[in-house]
Amino acid sequence: MNKPSIGISLPVRELTHDLGAIRAFAQAAEASGFTHLRIPEQIMRRNSGYVHEPLMLLAYVAAVTTKIELVPSVIIAPARQTVLLAKQAAELDVLSNGRVRLGIGVGNNESEYRALGQDFHSRGRRMEEQMRLMKALWTQETVEFQGEWDEVQGAGLNPLPIQRPIPLWIGARSVPRMRIRERIGRLADGWFVLCSPEAFDEVKEDIDAAARDVGRDPSEIGTEAGIAVVGPRAAEWQSRMQGWHDKGLTHLCMRTLGAELDAKSHIAKLQEIAEYL
Repeated sequence: MNKPSIGISLPVRELTHDLGAIRAFAQAAEASGFTHLRIPEQIMRRNSGYVHEPLMLLAYVAAVTTKIELVPSVIIAPARQTVLLAKQAAELDVLSNGRVRLGIGVGNNESEYRALGQDFHSRGRRMEEQMRLMKALWTQETVEFQGEWDEVQGAGLNPLPIQRPIPLWIGARSVPRMRIRERIGRLADGWFVLCSPEAFDEVKEDIDAAARDVGRDPSEIGTEAGIAVVGPRAAEWQSRMQGWHDKGLTHLCMRTLGAELDAKSHIAKLQEIAEYL
């Protein structure tokens, strides 16, 4: 069994506007050998708390790091304009020299969709169309695409991203519905696992079946679970990590968020995890 890639979540809710602390955390994560850095998505929600726009913040992180993978998880793709999202992701991939893995999902906040001028009720079907269009935009200099929501005729992105295409990973509810399982199997490069280890095998079986139905190799679809190292389950993180490793996940993401740590304590906890690993 291969060892999973182990990343860490950037605790932006607790580091807030301290860009020095954000830079220090990202650089410490990279120096400590973590493979990727995840940050959450949010644009406008009631009582949202402090969260940066992820693509803008990751452009900053790209400039102060050299090798750690940059993972927004997850962008609410159907609330955004498809071609612009594809352009922003491609630009970030160029600026970071090919270090982007784009997490996307449909979300569940209708008011945010309204504020962004997008339809909440068609979001699942629209995201499937978006995935096909973004892959075309990231791999072809000139795109011809006619969809239900988007149309591109004889145009393309310049520059194209370093990765062609940028990996697309789907995030969904803890136990995704069958439609989402099928979407992951047919279209995604991976999925963020929010279900329990007990529910994992059944969900993965359905995803693998959907992949085989369209001629894909299920082993090429990555899996990533998050593990809190502070808070109520702090004492369990090593056993939870071993449990997910035994399930064969390709990626894990450690989280220091949730105990109201200050910047120095977040980095100390990060280094504690790295020493254990």
